[in-house]
Amino acid sequence: MAFKIAVLKETAPGERRVAAVPETVKKLAALGATVAVESGAGVGATVSDEDYRGAGADVAARAAAVEDADLVLAVQGPEAGDLAGAKPGAMLAASLDPFGRRDRIAAYAAAGIDALAMEFMPRITRAQSMDILSSQSNLSGYKSVLEAARYYGRAFPMMMTAAGTVSAARLFVMGVGVAGLQAIATAKRLGAQVSATDVRSATKEQIKSLGAKPVFVETVAGIEGEGAGGYATEMSDAYKQAQAELVSDHIARQDIVITTALIPGRAAPRLIGDAQIASMRPGSVIVDLAAEQGGNVEGAVAGQVVELHGVRIVGAKDMASTMAADTSALFARNLYNFINAFWAEGAQTPVFPDDDEIVQGVRVTRNGKIVNERLATA
Repeated sequence: MAFKIAVLKETAPGERRVAAVPETVKKLAALGATVAVESGAGVGATVSDEDYRGAGADVAARAAAVEDADLVLAVQGPEAGDLAGAKPGAMLAASLDPFGRRDRIAAYAAAGIDALAMEFMPRITRAQSMDILSSQSNLSGYKSVLEAARYYGRAFPMMMTAAGTVSAARLFVMGVGVAGLQAIATAKRLGAQVSATDVRSATKEQIKSLGAKPVFVETVAGIEGEGAGGYATEMSDAYKQAQAELVSDHIARQDIVITTALIPGRAAPRLIGDAQIASMRPGSVIVDLAAEQGGNVEGAVAGQVVELHGVRIVGAKDMASTMAADTSALFARNLYNFINAFWAEGAQTPVFPDDDEIVQGVRVTRNGKIVNERLATA
């Protein structure tokens, strides 16, 4: 019997993405797998059931799609009960929120599911094409600038007219990961005057390469801010104090601030407090891309626009889902690249070696146990 892959319809409120698109269904079938897609799974991403059938997938209700599945694909981790009917020891590949949903991870283990948390993908060269955080953050960074423009109510570029000159918007990006870099690039294309900062000194050259002004603490030496795998780490108290003073002065002169700072397994670091918000002129905008993880900005509420001291604070929520057609295509390719990298042609099945760095990074449960080291030490 051919290796069976099931693709689930997302059930989380506001989630419009899907874990496979017709392009990747064709590629998975070319490997030798059979693909079953839950009916309606692609509607939010403008993919119809007929599109999936045309790509060679079976389309069925959830129970039939999951029945005897060897591997289940999803965007957000489903409840363990949704996987009932899959083969014993079946695999699940999705964004599982292991730190926030330990109860669900434990349920996967109890159900005998081999759960693979795709957001735990190591940031190594070999895994770049499988990195869902990068692919989704890229478009989220782009959309954050559009949201800022929506609520700013003024022009972004400098405009010289017969009636006078319109000044360029001053936009500051805090956190220069994938989302931050895309925000910088997008804001520059729209004509804003852009500056940016990060706790990792290596990002200074990246900021400059995009034509933005780097804003960095120069008085505290020897703090790189980069941990294993390229992720940001917590800073010393001395650095935090110096950064707060520098950034506070800079924020007071900005029209728009976009915050993107996240530390895996922890609440989002607080970057902007009430006093800094009050220092901005009325009509300014802050977009907090970390609002769903507690927020970088005091007063930010995920999914809401809050006004404090005349400043609009946009709490980002489901940002990737607002561009579901594109983000689904990227997410689906990440999953396909992951499966393809471990596909054993002779066995017509993916084989995940225990000693492989990628496998060790993403595997969170196996043989009824939670096995990921990051969860064991969290």
